[in-house]
Amino acid sequence: MTATEICRPGGKLLLLPALAAVLIAAPLLAAQSNPSQNAPPAAPQPAPPPAPASPGKVQFQSQSPDASPAPAAAQSTAPPPPFEVATIKASKPDVDESMLMFTADGVNITGIPLAMIIREAFSTEDDHIIGEPSWVKSNHFDIEAKVAPEDAPKLKGMSFTQRKAMLLELLVDRFGLKYHRETRDLPVYDLVIAKGGVKMQLAKEQDPGKARHMMMVDAGKLESTAMKVENLRHSLSQQLGRTVVDKTGLTGNYDFTLTWTPDQPTPGMEAQGDAPPAPNSDAAPSTPGPSLFTALEEQLGLKLESARGLEDVIVIDHIEQPSAN
Repeated sequence: MTATEICRPGGKLLLLPALAAVLIAAPLLAAQSNPSQNAPPAAPQPAPPPAPASPGKVQFQSQSPDASPAPAAAQSTAPPPPFEVATIKASKPDVDESMLMFTADGVNITGIPLAMIIREAFSTEDDHIIGEPSWVKSNHFDIEAKVAPEDAPKLKGMSFTQRKAMLLELLVDRFGLKYHRETRDLPVYDLVIAKGGVKMQLAKEQDPGKARHMMMVDAGKLESTAMKVENLRHSLSQQLGRTVVDKTGLTGNYDFTLTWTPDQPTPGMEAQGDAPPAPNSDAAPSTPGPSLFTALEEQLGLKLESARGLEDVIVIDHIEQPSAN
C-alpha cells in the first residue's frame, strides 16, 4: 500500500490510510462547466507513497491489516460516492504536525499545503502540476469531509488511489479548480537494479491482507516496513523534485533503511514561516554522509539514471480561495 510522502518543513506529517481499501481513484462527481477539462483522473494505478520529505518527519502506515489495498478483483469499479458534508478552513499558523488520514467515512486533513492536496488528488508528482499560483504552495488547510452514512460501506472496496481521487470533487466544488491535461517531454529518473544486485530485505509477510505497511521519512533518512518499490519510487520523486520511473521489475514487500546527507529542502516545499527544522535535523551532520544517489546504490542496490519521457501533466487554468463552509 502506499501513502503519499508529505512532510512539512519543521514539523512532521502523519499520513494514515485507515481503511480496508486504502488507496483509491475513480471518476468522482465533480465536473465543472467543461466536462472534458475536468475529467476525473485516469484509471487507478498501483499506489505510491508517501509525502515530500524535506527537513521534518513523515510517517505513513496502515492502522490494521484491513488497511492494506483490496485485491484487484475485489476493488470497486463503481463511481465513488460524493462527500455529503465538508468543512474547509485555513490551518492555524502554529500547528507543527501535518496529517492526511482516510477514515471509514471520509478523510481528515490537517496542516497540508493545497499543492500537496492537488498532487494527491491526481496521484501524480509535483513536477507534473503546472501553472498553479504561488499561494497554492504556501497556504495550508484543514479539511474534514464525510460521505453519507449509507455510502460509507462503499469505501471499503476502493483502492487508495480511488480514495485520493475523491479529493478532486472538493477542489472543483470548493476551490473552483479548472484544469486540462497535456503531454510534455520532461526529464525523469529511471530507477533500475544496480550491478551488485538488490540489497533490500524481503519482508517476512508478503500477503497484502496481513502485512503491516509503514514508511517513515525524516531529513536524510527513510525507513520502510513491508512497502512496495512503488512507495520508494514516489518518495524519491518527492525528494528529488523530479519524477522517478520504476524499471526494477520488483513486486514484493521490502524492509529497508536508507540514509543520506540532504542537499537542500525538497523542491516545491516552501518554509513560509513554519517552525524551524525538527531537533534531529536542525544542523548539518559533523561527518557528511553519502548523497541520495550514492546511498541508494550502496545501501539498497538500486540506481537512478537520467532520462527523458513523455509525461501526462496537469495544467491549472483556475483556482481560488475556498468557498465558505
